[in-house]
Amino acid sequence: MTRVVVADDQPVVLQGFAAILGSVPDLDVVGTAPDGRALVDLVARTAPDVAVVDVRMPVLDGIAATVRVVAEHPGTRVLILTTFDLDEYVYDALRAGASGFLLKDVTAERLVDAVRLVADGSMLLGANVTRRLVEDFARRGRVPSTTLDALTPREHDVALAVARGLSNGEIAAELFIGEATVKTHVSECLRKLGCRDRVQLVVTVHEAGLLH
Repeated sequence: MTRVVVADDQPVVLQGFAAILGSVPDLDVVGTAPDGRALVDLVARTAPDVAVVDVRMPVLDGIAATVRVVAEHPGTRVLILTTFDLDEYVYDALRAGASGFLLKDVTAERLVDAVRLVADGSMLLGANVTRRLVEDFARRGRVPSTTLDALTPREHDVALAVARGLSNGEIAAELFIGEATVKTHVSECLRKLGCRDRVQLVVTVHEAGLLH
């Protein structure tokens, strides 16, 4: 059972997301919060696996709350949901340590799948978000780095696949290896590159100029 909390300052949205996620047998909504500070307190009390967090909230916004949650409760993964398809939110969320970023116009099925993926350790970005990230790094003309030289060829392939937003299952299918092997390769990539999580790995690969 995956334990989930939801934070949003709009009561209808908050109740709607909680109802959608709470109706799924393998998800347990253990609490809701109307602002970022309440979210931080809620996570401290309930130790959820996933926090679904709105960006624009009073008292403490979703990005600042994510920074607190990730730093103080590393066992909780954050999925950012917002109505604003703006690049600064994507970058701020990634830098803050979020494990996923989706717009609020996603279907109920997609939201549930996103929570499951994030809980399983995958990183999730909407297709449009990933495309814009790649385009932005290409536009900035990032100089290729040697930071990935420590990786084996297979680890390099896995790192690139992670940076494309693939889940462990999708990587396993694409590379014809088992999911357990994928998890091992991802762990080695994180260790060798000094990355805290998959999000930092994605940023590292993008900044190395290796994904086009």
